[in-house]
Amino acid sequence: MKLGFACKFLDAQAKQPFPFKTTTRTRFLSLDRAAQASLLSQLATLNLENQFRMLEQLASLPDALRMMRIGSDLLPLYTVPEATVIYAELMPDLLPLLARCGEFARTNNIRLSFHPGQYSVLASDNEGVVDRAIEDVEYHASCAVAMGYGRQFQDFKINIHMNGKRGIEGFRAAFLRLSPEARNMLTVENDEISCSIDDVLQARDLCPVVLDIHHHWVKENHYIQADDARIPLIIESWRGVRPVLHYSIAQEGLIPEEGFPDQHDLTVSKSKLRAHADYYFNQTLNDWALSFQDFDIMCEVKMKNLAVERLYQYALDRQLITEK
Repeated sequence: MKLGFACKFLDAQAKQPFPFKTTTRTRFLSLDRAAQASLLSQLATLNLENQFRMLEQLASLPDALRMMRIGSDLLPLYTVPEATVIYAELMPDLLPLLARCGEFARTNNIRLSFHPGQYSVLASDNEGVVDRAIEDVEYHASCAVAMGYGRQFQDFKINIHMNGKRGIEGFRAAFLRLSPEARNMLTVENDEISCSIDDVLQARDLCPVVLDIHHHWVKENHYIQADDARIPLIIESWRGVRPVLHYSIAQEGLIPEEGFPDQHDLTVSKSKLRAHADYYFNQTLNDWALSFQDFDIMCEVKMKNLAVERLYQYALDRQLITEK
């Protein structure tokens, strides 16, 4: 089992030593073309260098902690048409930096992923939204391909939600428009509002299903168990690759510090329960998440790697995970 964190690496003072930098579309478009190219080059180079430094930090950790989600701002504003043209010119300089990240990650057994934003809706009933979602997925796929991934099924994970009024049929139609590399990497997860586990399992012939256990609880007020009949279907969708589970809990003060919270006993709305805690403070929920022994766990928690390291130590103490 690996435990991962999302996007930002924090030091012992909870500061980001290797932050990504970006800019606004408005500022970018206000510049002349030479200044636009200079800005994108500086930002992308800095981000790629800092991404490599994050990977170096992961390589110094136990194998179980070598997993992370890369931020979508790796190449800022890539899908803005004026920026896309400039990136085509910058790529000879950026490709070696991307390739270095991928090679280092593979050499050190670091599992990587992307998670396009909530507005990437492949199943939308608005064709313009679908076109932009496909463009966004392909941007992430291009970054992964430049890092040396996308060559075989699920050597890299690009995760999205399957929300959208067209449901599975819309998702299927958009999925088939993706490049072979993007189809190799795409995964779909259940969400806390519109798409249940049963909904996303309809896509399991297309791509792997990522199980988000917190989303399921928020939506259904139910704690899915590792022996649930749907778990083998989720695992099967990964076709031999180790599946991924997303784990988060509601914020401190909203749920008790032990036991399985029942939403009927809480005095807060579902919308507040959706937000992520700083740390994994409820040991009952930790035991529950770690009981999914066939999965790697992407930890969606505000204190990022600091919270993951605490969860890892807890799992070691409870002999729920093996140290290597």
